Amino acid sequence: MKKLSQKIVRLLRKKRLKISLAESCTGGLLSSSITSVSGSSKVFTFGLVTYSNQSKHSNLKVPKQIIKKHGAVSIQCCLSMVNNLKKISKSNIAVSITGIAGPSGGTKQKPVGLVYIGLKKANNVKVNRYLFKNKGRSYIQRATVKKSLELILNVLK
Repeated sequence: MKKLSQKIVRLLRKKRLKISLAESCTGGLLSSSITSVSGSSKVFTFGLVTYSNQSKHSNLKVPKQIIKKHGAVSIQCCLSMVNNLKKISKSNIAVSITGIAGPSGGTKQKPVGLVYIGLKKANNVKVNRYLFKNKGRSYIQRATVKKSLELILNVLK
């Protein structure tokens, strides 16, 4: 993951782009992987860990109605997170993550390992749904960060 982060920071610097992140189930791991790279301060605007529903609402302006109707782990919530993050941060690229890292909290409809990753660059926005193997909390968090880094890299190429 270190190499992916280094590539991303190098490309962001080269293209003079800024990135901001809103994380839930990864608890700041994605921000940490980007900021572990020397020179990232030139491209990293900020990272928010909006772990609770209250935090998603108060910091990212996710409407309470979305969380009530669809849940915090949903395409709708992830989309609202990434769209509002982009507005708040004024970054070129915004990434949002929400999911269930486990070991508890999963249901039949939303099992442990279900993660949504939203990415917005300019007016292009996409939310991807992933179901990572339930090999433990830390595995799901790391798999989510790796996938997020790959998505960021793809949008930069």
